[in-house]
Amino acid sequence: MPQISRFFGISIYMYAKDHHPPHFHAIYGDDEAMIDIKSRTVINGNLSIRALKLVKEWTELYEQELLNNFYEAQKPNPQIQVIDPLK
Repeated sequence: MPQISRFFGISIYMYAKDHHPPHFHAIYGDDEAMIDIKSRTVINGNLSIRALKLVKEWTELYEQELLNNFYEAQKPNPQIQVIDPLK
């Protein structure tokens, strides 16, 4: 599972050939959550309120890049791109 971004101690990962809906995994300390890209909601798991707020802000900024990566990850030999961190 490649790390596609990291900011404020939050690591963002995306699995190759992962299931729908389009999502990514956010890890902060011992917490992990699957985040729906389009709705920015937690599908599974949990993050602190502060970490979730930062992840949602980042997702809004990079929604198209995240969707591109998700669909790229469905292909054989995907070329998943690193996405800029939240600054």
